[in-house]
Amino acid sequence: MQIYVVKQGDTLWKIAQAYGVTANQIAAANGLDNPNALVVGQALVIPTASGTTRPKPVIDVNAYTINAGESGAREIQEVGRHLTYWMPFVYSVKDDGTLTTLDDKEMLKSAAAERVVPVLAITNFSSTESGTALAHTILSSKELQEKTITNILAVMKEKGYQGLNIDFENVRPSDRESYNQFLQLAVDRLHPQGYFVSTALAPKTSSDQKGLLYEAHDYEAHGRIADFVVLMTYEWGYRKGPAQAISPLNEIKKVLDYAVTVIPRDKIMMGFQIYARDWQLPFVRGQEAETFSPQEAVRRAVQQQAAIQYDPVAQSPFYRYTDAAGKAHEVWFEDARSAQAKFDLVKQYKLRGISYWVLGYPFPQNWLLLEDNFTVRKRLK
Repeated sequence: MQIYVVKQGDTLWKIAQAYGVTANQIAAANGLDNPNALVVGQALVIPTASGTTRPKPVIDVNAYTINAGESGAREIQEVGRHLTYWMPFVYSVKDDGTLTTLDDKEMLKSAAAERVVPVLAITNFSSTESGTALAHTILSSKELQEKTITNILAVMKEKGYQGLNIDFENVRPSDRESYNQFLQLAVDRLHPQGYFVSTALAPKTSSDQKGLLYEAHDYEAHGRIADFVVLMTYEWGYRKGPAQAISPLNEIKKVLDYAVTVIPRDKIMMGFQIYARDWQLPFVRGQEAETFSPQEAVRRAVQQQAAIQYDPVAQSPFYRYTDAAGKAHEVWFEDARSAQAKFDLVKQYKLRGISYWVLGYPFPQNWLLLEDNFTVRKRLK
């Protein structure tokens, strides 16, 4: 597998000739809607045979879904062969220790068919609530902690989930130790029944990092207590913030440099976002970027004939264009180059694997390169 960046005057036929493959093979590998429509700076995966069989690292791969029902089931079917775990987002915790419901029946069937381990994901926040007060209510009461775990176990047994992912965010710094105790309680009650426990962690670069997102996330404790952790190494390019790379490699490296000092490497899943964002310029507070797939990002670049640039520090592609109304835009997304850069990081740091946020955004290049770089562990027989 090779990566080629389109230059001025290139055609798919000329690129195919140079690599000894067909234009149709390149179009299929990259999910090109119109093989005749390319744009300068576009990265293409070239499906060439390497000629040698090299050993590939064996990793775990997780993916979250936010679509439920049949939609979520189709997403799992499409890429299930590349997944070790699947986490539906989400079962929300209520202030009485009960959980919300989720339409996951068809998704669980798809996961079983693809030999993907289903993991129950729970959280304290929503699109409208930070979850800070809710987390405090649960974590400050031993009785509510026990009740929450009891309800989690009931759902896991009823539905067939094999593990738990705890994603408590915006937790008060004063609740840090209570959160650690809740994790220990979860492990103490789930392990004897054959279940594992994982957590999702904000992207910290030091133990004393300030901020509501970070202070209650005790990397050392999570690394010691949980079976593995998901580092949420994305969202620097926030939809309500200014335009920038969503998952800049230089920032991810800072997080990993800290994480590996306090968490065993074989417990670390590096987060990888697979979506694009389009910000209107100049940034105005209160303005929200549009979120869509990397495929759509490339389609828009072709439509606008906007040359794609590549930030060598962030290791992320981007472009700018002016819409029909005369407004300027900046788009950051993922392509074959940025995906390969992230895969190289996983190898460099010898991590457990990768956790995708989130299925539902087509990105065929990613899955081809994932297969080319790694052997994905299947923990279900």
